[in-house]
Amino acid sequence: MGSLEGKTALVTGGSTGIGLASAERLAAEGAHVFITGRRKVELDAAVEQIGPQATAIAGDISNLADLDRIYETIANTGRGLDVLFANAAVAAFVRLEDITEEHFDTLFGINVRGLLFTVQKALPVLNDGASVILNGSTNADVGAEAFGVYAATKAATRSFARTWANELRGRGIRVNTITPGPTDTPGLSGLMPDEEHAAGFRQQLAAHVPLGRLAHPDEIAAAVAFLASEQSSFVTGSSLYVDGGMNQV
Repeated sequence: MGSLEGKTALVTGGSTGIGLASAERLAAEGAHVFITGRRKVELDAAVEQIGPQATAIAGDISNLADLDRIYETIANTGRGLDVLFANAAVAAFVRLEDITEEHFDTLFGINVRGLLFTVQKALPVLNDGASVILNGSTNADVGAEAFGVYAATKAATRSFARTWANELRGRGIRVNTITPGPTDTPGLSGLMPDEEHAAGFRQQLAAHVPLGRLAHPDEIAAAVAFLASEQSSFVTGSSLYVDGGMNQV
């Protein structure tokens, strides 16, 4: 039996990258996993990859009506949620002098507002003793050029985890942040205009990681599975760094 046998999980942004790898790992540990995303074609492909333990619900976390529909679908199963991995987020490079209202509103609308209501609207379906995991970033700790708005959203994510861990302790619900370093995902490469620039970007990032490489999504997923399971039963309000030592040494 896996560490999550008989449990139910939701992974937002679960059709690609860290979200997909995490959904696969949670399913492999025995959970039935709901995944959300904005693109139905990618969601259907993800379900086919994960297998019968997965159910896709199309929706945008920045749309509160979509969130209501997502949780209504989960509530109708009658099992509640044991694990919530609030993973969905967006990123873009924009220097201070070039930041627009649209850039700010998009990143804060999804990464902060969307995250907040993803967790708030989950409260009625979260089972007592559930694990809530927020997807953070090492960028919250550093001043990477042109990443100011994104980094600020991830600093807010870390702050939310601390506050919500306090607020939900009465129900035994643990809230933690997973803090990945640079991870080889389509989203990372998508920050660059083409594959040639993306390859150079990945190489540049890897040079700053003490382990000398980017993370594989499966490595982040393993840490998510740890925080989701009873193996981390005395861990709450924390940030688990999975960054190859990038922000540690």
